[in-house]
Amino acid sequence: MNDISTSIDFLKIKLGLLERNLIMTIENNKYQMKRFTDFINTADSKLAEELIASDAIFYSPGKDDPMIGPMGYLAVIDMMRGGFPDIQWTLEETVAEEEMVAARFTMRGTHSGDFYGFPATNKKIQVQAMNFYKFSEGKIVKEYGQPDLLGLLQQIGAGPKG
Repeated sequence: MNDISTSIDFLKIKLGLLERNLIMTIENNKYQMKRFTDFINTADSKLAEELIASDAIFYSPGKDDPMIGPMGYLAVIDMMRGGFPDIQWTLEETVAEEEMVAARFTMRGTHSGDFYGFPATNKKIQVQAMNFYKFSEGKIVKEYGQPDLLGLLQQIGAGPKG
């Protein structure tokens, strides 16, 4: 009976440690998302290297092939800045579970450059984006991004009226 009690106590301790590690991982991933928001707002290549795995895969609308690694994500930011040089993202909320984080962003900017072939209108935009991120060892290894492209195109006069 004493061996069973000892085993149960050991398992409770082990379970407690696993739960604590999981909570720490989730909280760390949420913190990394805040840092990631700093990265996308500044296009800081040093932050990109710290936050994004070299073989990370990024899926985005309008692209047949995924972008790869920090340089791939910087290319996405450059494309957005080409149309909206002042674009900024606000991280509105996150939901995290184990290695996955769902993040809702608001993108704001001024359409003062070509975007998807549409010339500058100098119109302000504000659209939502819902992205899903997978983390491994504290770095992003995969992203599925879903910005409201229809809403963005409507706001610059390039899409059907809402």
